[in-house]
Amino acid sequence: METTVEFREFGKIARLSREVIITEKIDGTNASVYIPEDRSCVLAGSRTRWITPDDDNYGFARWVAEHAAELATLGPGHHFGEWWGQGVQRGYGLREKRWSLFNVQRWCPHGLTPQVLPSPDPRVVRLQDTLPPCCTLVPVLWRGVFDTAAVEECLWQLRVGGSVAAPGFKPAEGVVVWHTAANVGFKKTILKDEQPKSKQ
Repeated sequence: METTVEFREFGKIARLSREVIITEKIDGTNASVYIPEDRSCVLAGSRTRWITPDDDNYGFARWVAEHAAELATLGPGHHFGEWWGQGVQRGYGLREKRWSLFNVQRWCPHGLTPQVLPSPDPRVVRLQDTLPPCCTLVPVLWRGVFDTAAVEECLWQLRVGGSVAAPGFKPAEGVVVWHTAANVGFKKTILKDEQPKSKQ
């Protein structure tokens, strides 16, 4: 018997005991930059929509317009990060706003030495790309094989020592655990982690 229903295979399941990267979860607003292949423009986005200096989100689109030439060096594609600092959520005691990208594997902060990226082929050596001076990265707190004890240790350090992104600022928000094999992130906050964000 023939069928016209397209077959869909079950996807592979990632192994849990693989590398994770734990970064500080910063309390700001999700913000993105899109650069087309021809680098003809730089678009700004919030978590849910495109924004402009006239229809902005905490001034991010205006900042993108002012730094368009630098941001174009990020290269084609979507680039995601947190827009945070003065006047955005908890503010972190800053007098300015910052855009901190999430992809800590790909990027090296401006002024630091790029690291070698992991490769399945040891003959292929590729270095991290370097961020333009106007951008930062979310801080890496721990890296290693998945371990819930490491997650709890990072949360404890943030609870006691405060933010790493804005040194010492309290209260820090929490962590993001990026599972590299599954290509997915999980967040855990210091306060009210058991509650959905809509009820906090």
